Amino acid sequence: MSHPHSTSHRPLPRTASAAAAVAMAAALLGAGAATAAPAGAAENPYERGPAPTERSIEALRGPFSVDEDSVSRLAVSGFGGGTIYYPTDTSEGTFGAVAVAPGYTASQSSMSWLGPRLASQGFVVFTIDTITTSDQPDSRGRQLEAALDYLVEDSDVTDVIDESRLAVMGHSMGGGGTLAAAESRPELQAAIPLTPWHLDKSWGDVDVPTLIVGAENDSIASVRSHSEPFYESLPDNGNKAYLELNGASHFAPNMSNTTIAKYSISWLKRFVDDDTRYEQFLCPAPSRDLDIEEYRDTCPHS
Repeated sequence: MSHPHSTSHRPLPRTASAAAAVAMAAALLGAGAATAAPAGAAENPYERGPAPTERSIEALRGPFSVDEDSVSRLAVSGFGGGTIYYPTDTSEGTFGAVAVAPGYTASQSSMSWLGPRLASQGFVVFTIDTITTSDQPDSRGRQLEAALDYLVEDSDVTDVIDESRLAVMGHSMGGGGTLAAAESRPELQAAIPLTPWHLDKSWGDVDVPTLIVGAENDSIASVRSHSEPFYESLPDNGNKAYLELNGASHFAPNMSNTTIAKYSISWLKRFVDDDTRYEQFLCPAPSRDLDIEEYRDTCPHS
């Protein structure tokens, strides 16, 4: 990088006019201003919020104030309505968005804790109801897609969203739907299936960066027959991770969970926002501890 002061003390020729001196000074000041521009702003225009810390990604609320908008099922098609949580301060620009689907027999209320927690970190979050509570995973995947379409095309917060930076999440059959949506829409930036359930065990066509969260004591979608095969079937040359919650049940994602929030925030930041400041929480893989039974990852991420 060049530095203006390296030439600022060169004497002007004695024949130089005052105008030439002013012009040179202006040029040097301009170079100084260009040099002083924050590198991060030019390298990644999608960074939102301050530099993260372990404490900030584990916090119940992030740096952004959040508002919410209720969406009636009567006002939409292709899914069952829901609640949109969104940051109120757009001074840093628009935000990426994520749609979240519940599990079998459940409603959006089972995932509502994720709304303000993720939105306060700089995302638009849409926790949805499905058309019926018995909808199967592939249907839930299509409904996640319909919810994203509604967000960017018809919602009251379209001007807050960057439609090129979208993601999906879901619990149980909603987690299976998350995999289905990721397979259907390779342009998605991230997918996070939470204790997912699906009869299809092979997801080799999914190119979307995917974080699968399983639970050690899951008796409904056991990690041996669901989360682990899902993870292993994802392409090895892609960005993928498997987090197994220590001692947790199938319903761990239905209540406030710091481990799920911490790694979901990091995954969304890293791949929806291209924010490499969060890579430190994903690579190298976190160690096994009281909360994590196992973690696998294709570090380093590309």
